[in-house]
Amino acid sequence: MHPSLSFDQAPPISVPYRFFMAAPWFGVMAGVLLAWSGPDAFASRWTPEALALTHLLALGFMLQAMSGALFQFIPVAVGGNVWRPKLVANTVQPLLVLATLLLVAGFLFSRPGLLSAAAPLLLLGIGGFVVVVALALWQTPATGMTLWAMRMAMGGLAITALFGSLLAEALAHGLSLPIVELTNIHLAWGLVGWALMLLAGVSYHVVPMFQLTRPYPLRFTRWFAPLVLLGLLAWSSQLFFDDASWLLAIALALLLMLSAYAGLTLWLQYTRRRKIHDATSMCFRVAMLSLLAFAISGAAFFLHPEISADPRSTVWLGVLAFVGVFVSAITGMMYKITPFLNWLHLQRLGAPLSAVPNMKKMIPADAMTGQLRLHVLALVLLLAAVWQPGLTRLAGLALAASFVWLGWNLAGAVRRYQSFRDQIRAAFLHR
Repeated sequence: MHPSLSFDQAPPISVPYRFFMAAPWFGVMAGVLLAWSGPDAFASRWTPEALALTHLLALGFMLQAMSGALFQFIPVAVGGNVWRPKLVANTVQPLLVLATLLLVAGFLFSRPGLLSAAAPLLLLGIGGFVVVVALALWQTPATGMTLWAMRMAMGGLAITALFGSLLAEALAHGLSLPIVELTNIHLAWGLVGWALMLLAGVSYHVVPMFQLTRPYPLRFTRWFAPLVLLGLLAWSSQLFFDDASWLLAIALALLLMLSAYAGLTLWLQYTRRRKIHDATSMCFRVAMLSLLAFAISGAAFFLHPEISADPRSTVWLGVLAFVGVFVSAITGMMYKITPFLNWLHLQRLGAPLSAVPNMKKMIPADAMTGQLRLHVLALVLLLAAVWQPGLTRLAGLALAASFVWLGWNLAGAVRRYQSFRDQIRAAFLHR
């Protein structure tokens, strides 16, 4: 790993920002859809509304935000040279937006043609992104477990996209495939093989740097990603044989690894010498607590089939994973990355450092803290609504409002960048 950040290869600021600016509004759509659908959405993970909500968050919010972050993180943190980032972003992002909207509409309105149309667009958009990013990750001279975890995450994204496209075509054309097993595998690779693998790899780098903790233990970083990868490969074996005890052992082993990552991260935050409690570190703490709750709940459901027989149990896990873990962590990451992007690109305009505003001025701390509190309230309401359906519409409105606030905060950072940029350019013209 490079011991310091390298700014020379950073892409134009428009590249990550086009992803960041789009991501929150998919979350708004998810909240509005939940408020409109009401209690029926949480009856089971198989309802059209639940499938639409899942993909609005997974493809709309998570993939948009994580893609934008990777375009910035790879050149700056691991020294990878992403090929033609502006061209790739301008091509990939519209494909992902269109494919997501088609897929969600296909689920919501039970239109097989829309599902079939979304599949090739997803393969094209995600496939192009994976190829370009994977080349950058393999060609960089950097070393370290962050890099290896990111490489594995890109493989996880590719596998997730392949299974997802296969499922979309199977539903669209009535193919005779094991839908439940394929869905379980698709979900595991998407949540763990792609999203959590990337989150863990990035956290090895940014948690000690930004949250001022001790480094993750080398032994943990060396073995966590490979063991998770082996667990996912073993979990995928359910396509070939059905052994309940074997699948139970794999599931519990994976959940144990997830809880170890969450517990270690929380311990590093707790034992840091300088106690900081800004919104970004609190977002990460909410994410890790949600991951622990997910692991404990998942183990309870696997060990007590009478609980998991209730279809709402998987909805509970979904809320913890998507909203609790990934929306929380990604929100914190964007609150850290966006001010840094502003500072970096203003500094690269050639202005003296004294003319570049402090990163803390890019998004007011009170605005981030207020949005985080609303997000936590939405999460609590969503978890309660799983068992108390009367809270569903209120939870949906709270979720939509938290994403609106997030979008407003990010847009405010862009406006501040543009304002300072124009001031710096004007100062140069009047010299």
